[in-house]
Amino acid sequence: MNSSKQIKFGALLSYASIAINILSGLLYTPWMVNQIGQNDYGLYTLANSVITLLMVDFGLSSATARYLSKYNAEGKREEAERFLGAVYKLYLIVDAVILTALVVIYFRIDTIYATLTPDELSRFKVVYIISALFSVVNFPFITFNGILTSHEKFVPLKLADVIYRVCLVGFTIIALLMGYGLYALVTVHAIVGWSVTLYKFIVIKKTVPLKVKFRNTDKSLYKDIFGFSLWTTISSLMQRLVFNITPSILGMVTGAAQIAVFGIVTTIEGYSYTITTAINGMFMPRISRLVANDKSNEALNKLLVDVGKFQFTINGLIIAGFAVVGKSFISLWMGEAYLDAYYGILLVVIPGAFFNSMQIANTTVVVEGKVKLMAIVNILTGVINVCLSYPLSKSYGVLGACVSICIAYSVRSIVLMVLYNKVLPFNIPRFIRQCYLKLLVPIVLTILIGFAMNQVVPDSGWLVLVLKGGFTAAVFGGLVFTMGFNKSERAALLGRATGLIKKH
Repeated sequence: MNSSKQIKFGALLSYASIAINILSGLLYTPWMVNQIGQNDYGLYTLANSVITLLMVDFGLSSATARYLSKYNAEGKREEAERFLGAVYKLYLIVDAVILTALVVIYFRIDTIYATLTPDELSRFKVVYIISALFSVVNFPFITFNGILTSHEKFVPLKLADVIYRVCLVGFTIIALLMGYGLYALVTVHAIVGWSVTLYKFIVIKKTVPLKVKFRNTDKSLYKDIFGFSLWTTISSLMQRLVFNITPSILGMVTGAAQIAVFGIVTTIEGYSYTITTAINGMFMPRISRLVANDKSNEALNKLLVDVGKFQFTINGLIIAGFAVVGKSFISLWMGEAYLDAYYGILLVVIPGAFFNSMQIANTTVVVEGKVKLMAIVNILTGVINVCLSYPLSKSYGVLGACVSICIAYSVRSIVLMVLYNKVLPFNIPRFIRQCYLKLLVPIVLTILIGFAMNQVVPDSGWLVLVLKGGFTAAVFGGLVFTMGFNKSERAALLGRATGLIKKH
């Protein structure tokens, strides 16, 4: 299969994986929580957050894709094989450090999570061991993604994601129906994860003509790898000081029930981010061409506004829709015990909308090699969240944790706007006027109309929820079309719609 077909079918599989992930989460998560109980779900969320917090690959996966792509383009097979040897050595060293940290944490679990009951601590330790064992064994094989990407094997790479999603949900349902409970949940996760890794290994073995050479590695290569991945690593570490560290902070000052509620916040926020940023990677080649042109400032600013308005519109629909029907949705989906998640989700999604709509500028930072800039902002974001999360969580539980994230994310967006305006060729004040100010009015009006509707039409089940959601979306669409878009944008949209109708 040639490169263009790999990209086309890989993209379709990627969207299929996203759809499966969201649908399975919405339909399967409440059933799974009901099967194992709220507290056990909180323990499961806590264990995953601790492991994820430590499983930092130090930018090595990005380095793998970047360097192998470079060597493949230059026909340097031997250098590629030596590079793989160097990367695997580094992965094994990092893996040993992570294993040591996980062991130390295990023997301090009783002290760190003092709010958990003795029974919860006992179950958490078992879940922790299974999750840690899977992560440590699987860690060096993260390179498989970079190898497949660099050789344009997008179909098997994305097919692996689909297989993982389907098998994880399917086998977990079977295990829980057989009455195996919490331990089955994490065991299935590990077995399916290892199986998918084995699938990738077989694909690489059969289709990628590379061997790993551990000997005669040029020491300067290690320096290049570290130089490439340093700021990526810092950004990754700092990002973990937001959502990944919050369950641990809640575990220190509250309990498993609050962690479970935060797990729902994390799930919905993840869905929102995935949907609203699905098109990001498509613009990097175009931005690269524009950056290479000294007279590209106007074109870049137009792209920032056009793409930003589209992404902010999607974010606005999610925010307005969830503000209107989210409370009813959480109640029907997860139950009254999770209603705090409604407010928590709004707190984290609203500031995230401003960051998500600046993806053209975020991508330009990478294209121009100014990743240090993003890393510094992520450091600021992580530090703010850690400083605020503990006292706010102690006083207000999961809502306090979400307020902390809201403040940290808001500061991130403001700082990035200032830096982009000064460092990059973007006119951010014009972007704010043409994107945010134009669309904020329709978003606010939609929410107000939706709240008025809720006063007139009481909640009474899924059908009413769907009808309310449809009405809210229609109102939002009408307001955005008439107030959020200018005359030329409306004409262009109507022209595309007319063209589609004529084709059919």
